[in-house]
Formats: sequence, structure tokens, C-alpha cells
Amino acid sequence: MSQVLHDIEKKIIDSLQKKSEQTPEQLSESTELSIDQIRRGIEWLRLKDLAQVKDSSKVEISLGQNGIDALKNGLPERKLMDLIKDEPKTFDEIRTVLSGAGFNAAIANAKKNGWVKIDKTESGSTISVKEKSVETPEEKLISFIGENSISEEQIENKLALKFLLQRPDYIIQNTEKSKTVSLTEKASKIDSTLTSSGAIDVEADVPPVFAARTHPLKDTIDEIREIFVKLGFSEIQGNLTQSSFWNFDALFTPQDHPARELQDTFYIDKFIDEKLERNNLVSKIAKVHEDGGNTGSKGWGYKWNFEKAKTLVLRTHTTPITLSHLANSKLENEKVFCIGKVFRNEKITFKNLMEFHQIEGVVTGENVNLRDMMGLLTKFYNKLGLKKVKFWPSYFPYTEPSLQSMVYHEKLNKWVELCGMGIFRPEVTLPLGIKTPVLAWGGGLERLVMLKHNLNDVRKLYENDLSWLRESPLCL
Repeated sequence: MSQVLHDIEKKIIDSLQKKSEQTPEQLSESTELSIDQIRRGIEWLRLKDLAQVKDSSKVEISLGQNGIDALKNGLPERKLMDLIKDEPKTFDEIRTVLSGAGFNAAIANAKKNGWVKIDKTESGSTISVKEKSVETPEEKLISFIGENSISEEQIENKLALKFLLQRPDYIIQNTEKSKTVSLTEKASKIDSTLTSSGAIDVEADVPPVFAARTHPLKDTIDEIREIFVKLGFSEIQGNLTQSSFWNFDALFTPQDHPARELQDTFYIDKFIDEKLERNNLVSKIAKVHEDGGNTGSKGWGYKWNFEKAKTLVLRTHTTPITLSHLANSKLENEKVFCIGKVFRNEKITFKNLMEFHQIEGVVTGENVNLRDMMGLLTKFYNKLGLKKVKFWPSYFPYTEPSLQSMVYHEKLNKWVELCGMGIFRPEVTLPLGIKTPVLAWGGGLERLVMLKHNLNDVRKLYENDLSWLRESPLCL
């Protein structure tokens, strides 16, 4: 059978036979076809092994705001050397000119280059010239770039570029992606005037069709929500921002606890919870912190600070939602769950994110116990397809006793930690007016998604990888 070509395909082949490599935009201009027609025609030709598409990218380099300042006024370490070239200066004297990050960068890089020496005296540290400073590769690169935008390929000293990229807002990288189309050897021999025309070649391969679908993370959230509802739970939700009172204090977390530090928590600067007022509940929780109140505890033995409790944070867990709900409802028999985003100021790795989802649930009742919670979580994991479950004693600040759950993953051939759980301490429940036991558990949702989809890097869930999204099964 003779080759069947659409008129669009013929025009593209004729153009590419005259000029071997062209972008879709160039083909549109040379054939007088619309860009959409060109894209369809290229795909048809590619499926017939008549055309090939090459993806390429070009990185453009320019100076950021700090880079422009360094171009005009010099790098911080150069400014430092200008300050001390005639006589040593104290750190305080230098800070009057170089403050904040500029001061730290100047000292660190001048020391790294071997330009300066630091002497410590009773009145403070002084810094003086140790060795004459020469123009650094970073300074040469800044001068080379200037106020222009240049190709990364033009930069010979890649190490200097790497060091400048590590400095905030010194270098801006812009990546320009492009496609070029060319004919295969098979297509280059085609005489399009001799081929038959037709709108459709019924023997040609067709591209796979990928219908729109929800993200696997959203699928798992919906699945978990359905499981909890079928188990008799009600869903609760709350704000992403919470006062330190509900995020920490109500959970009997002392105000000097390391978990409150900036390396763990995102504080919302210059904002406080205006709705939080000194009331009976606040007074009770303050008393629990100071001496245990009426809980039978000795408390933490410090003076509780109301102003510190009013500071706003991005919630580090969903437990504040649960606690405020319990404080308002005071129901003796209740089953609620919460699924929502939480935030931790942690380094992003293959297993940690700064922003992720947490699953949390509580059960209240006069006769509920740890065995009930173990049975409930086992049933929950089983419904997710995780059949082997075990528990062992653990420690969490606001539950006692506490357990850690583990599930066995058949494909990974190992046990994996999931939810932590326990019974809320009296220091948590009694100030809220809750006298019955409260079973509580919580854990990261992304880890469950990773297990279901056999992922070993949590960052995969948030990449724009369409091929993975298309291939991920809807049902597992």
C-alpha cells in the first residue's frame, strides 16, 4: 500500500526537505499553517516514523539584585578589605558599614581567602589584613556578566558560577526550552507529490489518550476519608494558622521546649491571636504549666507567659483543631478525624517536606482503652491493603501511655513506621473539662501514599511528572 499522507503532513515534509531542521514556529511560517496544525502534523509524522523531535534547552545567566550591587560596589569581602586596608577595625566598627548577612559573608569569605586575621581582646574582636587581596574568580565573573544576559556556555569558570549561585540573589538563571523537528531517513526519500492524500490513515499508529484524572495524593485522601466515615467518624477542619496556645500550650508543651524554636516552627511575624483572651480555660492551662493545677501533676514549675501563647504560627500538626473541637463539644462519646496540611521548618529530603498532610483522629468514651485504639488502627490499615501491623511502646509529650505503629510492606520487604498514638494525659484533657479517656493518633499522609505507589522519595509526589501521573493506577 502506498504511503498515505495528509495535506498538512505533505507541507511539513516539503518544508523540511528544503531546510533540514526547523522549530514548530519556523514551520508555521514556511508552510503558512497554524501552529496547532503544525503540532498535529508533527505528531502524525512522528508516529509514522517520518519525523523526529529534539528537545533542547539554553540557560541564560544574569546578575540578581545583590550581584548588581557587587558589580557597582564590590562583594562584601571586598568592602571589608577596603575598610581595614589602613588599620585594623573592631567588629562593631565594621557592623556600622556591613550589617546582617553582609557582615557574616564578608568575614567568612575573607577568612576563606586567607586575607584577614582575627584577634580577640578584652574589649572585643578586631580584624586586620593578613595578606594582600587579589581579584577573585567570583569578582571576575561578575565583571564578565556585567549588566548583560549571557549564555551559561560562555562561562569558563564553572566553579566560580557555582559559588555565586550559593549566594542569595547574586545570579539569576533563566532556562529557555525549544524543540526542533527533522525528517527521518525514511521521510527524506519521500516524494510527496506521488503520495496519496487522505484525511485519515487507518493503518497508522495512534497516540495513547490520557484522560484527566485526580492526583494520587488526592485519591488517597478521598479513600482515607471514606474509610473513617464508614467506621463511624465525623470529619473536622480548622485554620492553617493557630495560636501558640492551641498549637503548644494546650498540649502541655512547655514554652521553652525545643519544638517551639524557629528551626521547627514557622512563626507569623508581628501578628498575634486577637481572639485569645484571659478566660477560665486559659487560666486552667496556665495553672497546669506552673504547678499542675488539679491534674495530679507537678507541672513544669515556671511562670507561664500569656503574651507568648498569643503568637501566631503555621500549625505544626492538626491536633490544635482536635483540641479546640473537644473543648467546645465536651461530648463523652465522640469519634472525629482531621486531614489537613501542616508545616515544619525542616530541610527538604527524600523523606521530609516543609509542607505535608497529616491524618489525625480521636475517640472519647468512658470505657475506651489502648487495646481499642490498636484494633481500630489495625482495621484502618487493613482497609488500605496493609495486612501486617504491629505496635510497640513509645513516647510522645502529650500522651501516656504511647504507642508507635508499624506496617509490613511486602514489596519493600520491611517494616515501616506510620502513626503514633496514645491516650491524652490528664494535663491535656482535664483543663478542657473532659473527664473520659481520649484515644488519639496521628501521622503523615504522604508516607502512606509512598507505600501504596512504591515510591522511595516523597518529593516525587510534588513533581510535575506527567508520565508518572498517567501511569499511576487509579485502583491499588
